[in-house]
Parts: sequence; C-alpha cells; structure tokens
Amino acid sequence: MNFTVSFSELMPLAPVMIVALTAIVVMILTAIKRNHNLIATVSVIGLNLALLNILYSLFMGPQVSPNVMNLFMVDPFSLYYQVIILLAALACCTLSHAYIETYKDNREELYLLMLISVSGAMLMVSSSHFVSFFISLELMSIPVYGLIAYTYQRGNSLEAGVKYLVLSATASATLLMGMAYMYSVLGSLSFAGHVDGLVWTLINTRDPAVEAALQAYLPQYGAQLVSVFGILGLGLIIAAVAFKLSLAPFHKWTPDVYAGAPAPIATFLATVAKVAMLGVFVRYLLSSGVLNIESINTVLIVIAVMSILVGNLLAVKQVNVKRILAYSSIAHFGYLILAIVSMSFLSLTSVSLYILTYVLTTIGAFGAVALMSSPYNNSDEAETLADYRGLFWRRPVLTATLTVMMLSLAGIPLTAGFIGKFMLVMTVVSGAHWFYAAMIIIGSGIGLYYYLRVMIVMYMTPPDVPRIDADKHWGQKVGGIMVLLAALAVLVIGVYPDPVIAIAQNAQMIAPLQAIIR
Repeated sequence: MNFTVSFSELMPLAPVMIVALTAIVVMILTAIKRNHNLIATVSVIGLNLALLNILYSLFMGPQVSPNVMNLFMVDPFSLYYQVIILLAALACCTLSHAYIETYKDNREELYLLMLISVSGAMLMVSSSHFVSFFISLELMSIPVYGLIAYTYQRGNSLEAGVKYLVLSATASATLLMGMAYMYSVLGSLSFAGHVDGLVWTLINTRDPAVEAALQAYLPQYGAQLVSVFGILGLGLIIAAVAFKLSLAPFHKWTPDVYAGAPAPIATFLATVAKVAMLGVFVRYLLSSGVLNIESINTVLIVIAVMSILVGNLLAVKQVNVKRILAYSSIAHFGYLILAIVSMSFLSLTSVSLYILTYVLTTIGAFGAVALMSSPYNNSDEAETLADYRGLFWRRPVLTATLTVMMLSLAGIPLTAGFIGKFMLVMTVVSGAHWFYAAMIIIGSGIGLYYYLRVMIVMYMTPPDVPRIDADKHWGQKVGGIMVLLAALAVLVIGVYPDPVIAIAQNAQMIAPLQAIIR
C-alpha cells in the first residue's frame, strides 16, 4: 500500500505545526541555557503566530480542502474552537509566568508541557476519525499529568496529579474499548455515518459475508448481539467523554484535581482541556447522527440533568473557591449538553457562543486566584473564602474583576454569561423543550447563591492581618493585564454581543458526507 501525503495537504494544520515547532524551539533553548523570561516569551510568540495564521486563513487565506487524510476536518467550526484554545493557552502562559516566577526549581519545562498539550487540543477539535481523536486526546492529556503535579513540593499538587493520571488512564481505556465495539459493528472508525452503518448492520444486513457469518455462528441472536455491541460501544464512548468533561456521575475527580493543581494549571484544565473535548464530542454527535438513537439521547439528558443538579448543589456547601469553580464547571457543561440534545437550528451557535463566554469568565476567575497564590506549599494557595475576606479594602480593582466574573458565571445581565445562558434557553425553547429550559433556570438560580456568597465575603470587614494577598502592583504584570482584559471582554460582550454572536453563527461544520471519503 502506497501512502504519501504532500505538504500542501497538511497546510490546513499549519497552526498546529506552528505550536509544535514552538515546543521544539523551547526544548532546544532550555537545553542550551535556562532562562525563564526567554522561554515564556518564545512560548507566547509561538501561540500568537498560530493565532494569526488561523485569523489569516479565516479572513484572507485561499480556499483549501478542509479534509486532511480523512482524519481531520479543518472547517470554520474547528478553527473557531482552535482560536478559543489559543486564547486560553495564552492566558494560562501569562498567569504561569507570574505564578512560577519565584519558583526555585526548574520552571521552563512548564511551558514545554503546555505547548505540547495545546497542540493535542487543537488536533482534537479537528478530528473526524476515532484514530486521530484518540491520538490527539493522549497528546493533550499526558502533559497535563505533569502540569498538575508540577509544584510537587505541595502535597496537594502531587496527589492531584496521581489521581488524574489513574482516572484519566481508566477513561482512555474505556474509550478504546468503546471504539473497538463500534469497529466490530461498523468496520469503520470514521465519525461520519455511524448511525447509518449501525442501522444497516442491525436491521438490513445485505452483505453476503456478514449474513453467512451471522447464520453460521449466531443463528438466532445474531442481529440482537450486534445491537448490544453497538449500543455498548456508544455507552463506553459517552462514559469516557463524560469523564473528560467532568459530567456527573463521572465528576468526582474534578474538585480534588482543581483544588490540588497550581492555579494557572487549574485554569488550563478548566478551559483548554474542556474546550477540546467538547469540540470533538459535538462534532461526533452531529456528524455521526448518534443523537437520532433514542436510548443514547435519553442517556445524555440524564447525564446533563444530573450534572446540573450535582454541580450546583455540591457547590453550595463549599468553602474552597477552587472547589466552587470546579463544581460550577460541572453544571455549566450540563447546560451545554442540554442545548446539544435539543437538536435545534440554534444548537451549534448557542454552544459555540456559550463556550467562549465560559472560557473568558473562567480565565478571569481562576486568574484572580492565581494572582493571590504561590507555588510553594498548600497554605500559600488563596483557596478558602476566608482568604478573600475584605479583599475590596486592600485590592479594590482585583475585587471588581472577580466580582464581574462571579456575576457572569451566575448569568446576570450586562455580562457575557447572561448572553450565553439566554442563547441556551432560547435554543431549547425553540424546540419546545420546556423541561430543559426549566433545568437551566433552576440550576442558574441555585448557582446564584454560591456566587453571591463569594462576592459578599470580599466586601466584608477585613481581618487585621490578612493571611495572603495579591502583589501590590499585580495590575502592571502580564498576568494581571490579562485578567483585566478578560474582565473587559466579559463586560463588552454582555453589553454588545452582536459581533460575537455573528462569529459563532459562522462557526459551522462542513457536512461530513461532502468532505469525508468513506
């Protein structure tokens, strides 16, 4: 078999290659001479070049085939998600620079791991085949194990890294088993037409070889057994994806890992990793037609409703800000799943818009935590609500920034979070899914309580001697500037959302049957 790929065929993946090349440059520079500022600068430059390349291809670039080796689809949908991933990665790099600047151990490898993980995340959102999906997933996930445990002197960080390693490996094995079952039924690992192939195999098997095999080995229960394999494979795939998205009941790892990870890495996990998995999952659901299977649709609805209730109710009792944000993320992705399964004409637009508002808000919220934290020991992380008591009287601008983020997460008007939730509700209502709308509203109502609690604490009477505080000149550093820009973006989108809505509307998938050779 002669398999050749020309350079021009790989050009749609140029942004990924730029990030990968940046990782190689960082590796070489680190080997020559360690210089934290140089490595951080090179990493940021590489991410910006990849971002500019995507913007060029969107607005001025030549039209090229979106299909790369029948493994990747580089369409407006994937480019939109790659832009979000790169913006989140830039934010995490700048936060990491301020956070780890005083770290006595090696600092440069943090950026190397982050760049490798970002390249995997960018490939994930373009994947249209289970092979590329799994390889991209592992390319993204394996560096995250090291990132979470990077500040290993903090016992919580090392514990979180080990927990994520074990549980993530289990989820990957589950995903592989689900792929194996699907391949046994369909004989294909392409996303496109899985349901068509499944129904063809189960109900109307016309292939003489398949019929002969079924008659020889499974004379009475052939079709039923194949049906079990197909549904079991889909179930295993959904379970693995639910783990990566921290959807209930696969959510237990999330608060422990978020609380133990360094604050900038918790930001990375909550944004880059989640966006990548959501992007590839949405592509699979919509291009394969899996949502047309009633039982799978029901499973997704149950998972979404459980995520909304579990995430919001468990967040109410938390006193750790990182855990509050972790449980909050569980609920937010529950909202997104409901919008997807509603299968409205607005579903893809509302999901794309909501994930952007979620990423900007999460960057700002975790960014404020990172600016008040240190990489050394567990007591130097600004985690508990007590650490934020009276913050307004010491750091009023940082308090205002965190307040904006909490209001956005709660879905209060004039913030990006309100626009995102409004679009989700409009999406499910347009399909007459009143139960979905009720769950989004109820979840948002519960969430309002614990978001307001964080805000109230910041305006209370301050302690005589604060246990931990942000740097006096935090707003003049790149991490602080990035947090302020995220807050500004949240407010601008909340007041004038039209341009962002138009961009989300244009982030459409190319019909899989037009672009994928089956």
